[in-house]
Amino acid sequence: MEASPEWLALMIGNSHLHWAYFEQNILIKTWQTNHDSITNFPENIPLYLASVVPKQTKFFLEYPALKLIQLTDIPLKNLYPTLGIDRALAVLGSGENYGFPSLVIDGGTALTFTGVNQNQELIGGAILPGLGLQFQSLSVKTAALPRLNLPQSLPNRWAINTEDAIASGIIYTLLSGITSFIEDWLKQFPNSKIIFTGGDGERLLSYLNEIYPDIANDCKFDPNLIFWGMRSLKNR
Repeated sequence: MEASPEWLALMIGNSHLHWAYFEQNILIKTWQTNHDSITNFPENIPLYLASVVPKQTKFFLEYPALKLIQLTDIPLKNLYPTLGIDRALAVLGSGENYGFPSLVIDGGTALTFTGVNQNQELIGGAILPGLGLQFQSLSVKTAALPRLNLPQSLPNRWAINTEDAIASGIIYTLLSGITSFIEDWLKQFPNSKIIFTGGDGERLLSYLNEIYPDIANDCKFDPNLIFWGMRSLKNR
C-alpha cells in the first residue's frame, strides 16, 4: 500500500465500529458508529481494519485501499490462534507507547486481561462479562430485577435497596477480581505498565481509585491502545 499522509483505522467491535483518523503518525480524532450505520469517505484513503465480528467485516472487503489486519501481522510472540485481534492490538499499542512488560485491562463488552512480558511474549490473560453486560444480564434473565445505569461513583457496599444491592454486588466483586489479577501480575513483573482501556475502562479505574488508591496509582487509562497498535503496524 502506498504511503499516504492521511489514513483511517477501524476496529469492528462487538457493539460498535470504532474509528480513528490519522495524519501521518498524529491521531486527529476518534469516533464510533453503530454496526448498521453508513460511513462515506474517499476511497483513496488507506483503511486499516481489524475486526472481531466477521459478518461486519464483509461490508468493507471491496474497499480498494483496505489493509485487513490479521493476528499473524502482530509482532508479539506466543500468540494463540483464537486470541482476539482487539486484545493483541491493544497490548501491542500499550507496549509500543508505554513499554514492556505490559498488562492491558479492557473494559469493553467483555472485560479482558492481556499480559505481555519484557521479551514481548504473551504470558496470557482472562475474559469475563464486562460491567455493562453484567448489569444487563440480571434484568434480562430475572423477572423482578431492574435494568440500571452504571453509577458515577461507588454505591454503598452494604445496600438497603435493590438497585444499590445490584450495583454493590457487581462492582465490588468485579473490583476485587481486577485487584487480584493486578497484584498477581505485579508479583511476576513488578515494573510492568498497567493500562486500562475500553468503553468502561475509565470508570473502572475511577471505581478502583476510590477503594484501592495505591493500586490505581500504578495504572493509567488510554482509550486509544488499539489505534496505537494499528499505527505501529503501519509504520513497520
